[in-house]
Amino acid sequence: MSIQLLNDNELVQLYIGGNEESLSVLLTRHKRKIFSSIMVVVKNKALAEDIFQDTFFKVIQTLKRGQYSEEGKFLPWVIRIARNLIIDHFRRIKKMPPVPVYINDEGEEVSVFSKLSSEEENVNTEETLKFKKNIRSIINELPKDQREVVIMRTYYDMSFKEIADFTNVSINTALGRMRYGLLNLKKMIEEKNLEVSLG
Repeated sequence: MSIQLLNDNELVQLYIGGNEESLSVLLTRHKRKIFSSIMVVVKNKALAEDIFQDTFFKVIQTLKRGQYSEEGKFLPWVIRIARNLIIDHFRRIKKMPPVPVYINDEGEEVSVFSKLSSEEENVNTEETLKFKKNIRSIINELPKDQREVVIMRTYYDMSFKEIADFTNVSINTALGRMRYGLLNLKKMIEEKNLEVSLG
């Protein structure tokens, strides 16, 4: 029987058992999907290639250590590794613009900085910097699934379809997480009494 006909889990088991060829079959089978899931977020081919390589390095390490336990879910597992590496990358270079939005009562997306004029935004006053830092820390307090969607939507400008594909949930679930995330964000901003316009 050709190795190409084996399913992902059989190939993973073969690789764990020492068959190197099985990994290249898995790589060929899923490369396009994994790469495009990275590309849709980072929007830079060279960076996407680096993250793709890092992802497979991590996959190899995990398999060789015998720490793989995602039976039958190889692709979602790899995409989850890629997603974490992307988030780590953006956190490392601190490229996340700290300008989240929320939905006001009219259903419009409103920046929590709507109070600040564009001139004020350019002036890094101590107060503005403190405010931006507070917003970032508030986002970090959101439940993990809500935080992920809020970050992808407001920082990476991903569509809800892209977010749904990337997090392996339905579009409705992604929308729901965003809505609850923004409601929680708004509530926490009010509780911490941050000076922002709330639409």
